[in-house]
Amino acid sequence: MEKVPEVKNIKYGGANIISLEKGKIPPQATDLEEVVLGAMMIDKKGVDEIIDILNPDVFYKEAHQYIFEAIYKLFQNSEPIDLLTVSSQLKKDAKLEVAGGDYYLIQLTQKVASSAHIEFHARIILQKYIQRSLIKISNEIIEEAYDETSDVFDLLDAAESKLYEVTQGNIKRSTETAQSLVIQAKKKIQEISNKEGLSGIPSGFDKLDKLTSGWQPSDLIIVAARPGMGKTALTLSMARNMAVGQNIPVAFFSLEMSSVQLITRLISSETGLSSEKLRTGKLEKHEWEQLNVKVKDLEKAPLFIDDTPSLSIFDLRAKARRLASQHGIKMIVIDYLQLMTAGGSGKNGNREQEISTISRNLKALAKELEVPVIALSQLSRAVETRGGSKRPLLSDLRESGAIEQDADIVAFIYRPEYYKIDEWDDEERSPTQGQGEFIVAKHRNGGLDNIRLKFIGHLGKFDNLDDFGTPFEFHSKMNDGNEEEPFSTSHFPSADEAFGSSLNDSNDDEDEVPF
Repeated sequence: MEKVPEVKNIKYGGANIISLEKGKIPPQATDLEEVVLGAMMIDKKGVDEIIDILNPDVFYKEAHQYIFEAIYKLFQNSEPIDLLTVSSQLKKDAKLEVAGGDYYLIQLTQKVASSAHIEFHARIILQKYIQRSLIKISNEIIEEAYDETSDVFDLLDAAESKLYEVTQGNIKRSTETAQSLVIQAKKKIQEISNKEGLSGIPSGFDKLDKLTSGWQPSDLIIVAARPGMGKTALTLSMARNMAVGQNIPVAFFSLEMSSVQLITRLISSETGLSSEKLRTGKLEKHEWEQLNVKVKDLEKAPLFIDDTPSLSIFDLRAKARRLASQHGIKMIVIDYLQLMTAGGSGKNGNREQEISTISRNLKALAKELEVPVIALSQLSRAVETRGGSKRPLLSDLRESGAIEQDADIVAFIYRPEYYKIDEWDDEERSPTQGQGEFIVAKHRNGGLDNIRLKFIGHLGKFDNLDDFGTPFEFHSKMNDGNEEEPFSTSHFPSADEAFGSSLNDSNDDEDEVPF
């Protein structure tokens, strides 16, 4: 017969009680909560040190939550914080009695002599709160996992999202007051004034950055074009400008090209060596030296490339969260949206509904991580069947109107040279060779514009149109050794020399492209 464990009894006050040694009590540090609240009421310096670390929810005792909330309100209103003002604020909130009354407030101030070590104490309180949050989340995950009707991929995504919030220490509040938002906005405006008007991540293209003030956190940017227009070249140029030029961590998810192919493009752009030479490996001695010297900055750049094919939105979100947590990425690029899958249980309906799910989740990811997400997209063949300049329109977005709806910015890449159009359709009738246009067709928080860029086909890169200070344009393509010959746009490579998508030669009708 199995032995029944004995219950340990302890004599206390003449009565037997059951021992609580094996019981479970939520992690807490109520003694430190008392010390921290007391220090905040006797020393203003203590308030300044921890007011942005704690919030009412982190306190274990309900009375302490009410007291901290009163202190926080006084701080927001720039009013003095002491025993009397906190008591008065609690009376206004009708919380004085449930907070323990004046006698309890007096006790708190008597427990401490100064605010020394208050930040250290506050961090411990926060740690205990995180532990309680983890226990709560774990219990929810266990309960949901037993539910046979739940989709396992949805459970994994929800679990990882909750754990990511705890990891970041930013358990979200449901609402914020106008006052706190105004303070945040004023702080942001001050930061912008110190960055020459750029409030977001600079793309490296001057006119584009002037229009957008940089790519904004939590924005979804759709960059769409027909195959061969240079979608990958443009976003790689942006990623290079950010990661190499400004040391901004960037995550690049490539579903079409391998990571080695992408880095080879960047090497070509960085060194000025043509793609053909890098593909064949036929380099002169001085070109090998050029290669070794000029890739050093690229080697050190915080650029993270993932070339997982047929990536699902679930896997993307999981990878992006890890990159944000481990490397602090500030920008995500996806090349390209139509090659993604929605994942999950396969109940997403037709392809249009699946694309809607993907674009909606990309916007949610941008908001969750508070980083801009650039997703490349294909355009339908309607562009090619039109006459005239063949400029793309919003109606040309492929497979789903939800892409346009979810995106904060929709932009197109247009190179008339690709369609054998030699002159721009403007008053100057300037030549189109070696040029492209970045068309901002939708901008939720700003204006629209058509921005001309320089396209350097043999290097697979875009650059500022009026920036001729870099050496790459002059490499092997210019003047053909004749120093007296003036500069001409005719020295730029033709569209046929450009890096092309692997889909360039494919017949990509709506129902023929294998997604």
